[in-house]
Amino acid sequence: MTGVLPAAAATWETVDDGVMGGRSSSHMHGSDGGLRFEGTVSLANGGGFASVRAPLGVRLGDARGLALEVRGDGRRYQLRLRADGESRSIAWRCIFATSADWQTVTLAFSDFEPVFRGRRVADAPCLDPRQMQLIGFMTADKAPGPFRLEIRCCRPV
Repeated sequence: MTGVLPAAAATWETVDDGVMGGRSSSHMHGSDGGLRFEGTVSLANGGGFASVRAPLGVRLGDARGLALEVRGDGRRYQLRLRADGESRSIAWRCIFATSADWQTVTLAFSDFEPVFRGRRVADAPCLDPRQMQLIGFMTADKAPGPFRLEIRCCRPV
């Protein structure tokens, strides 16, 4: 694994909709030199999202964005960044689509939007890459069933 993602799957914390009574489940696994975010989204008890997060592997400095090498299941995923580890803090998210083939997706920091518990925060500051400490992935499309996202690389650009 290269770039900003911690390679050890044990470093990743799962934060699924169970925190709100939902039944979705997910995990991050090591996979052929990369990582695999997978699980099942359930709509039971008002659920519908699954996520993982970990400390950034490197500082982002003056980068303008992130380039991901990913392969997925056709779902849309979110890459999320946080300036701290608090669940009560703002996250900056950028949504990207996946396909069954490996692809490089470039996410400009100017395209990230500030959110708090899924809702846009209108008066939040712009994302400052030098302040970011956590990185995460989320599926929140309210589509029930299994999901799978493989990440081979995530590097600053």
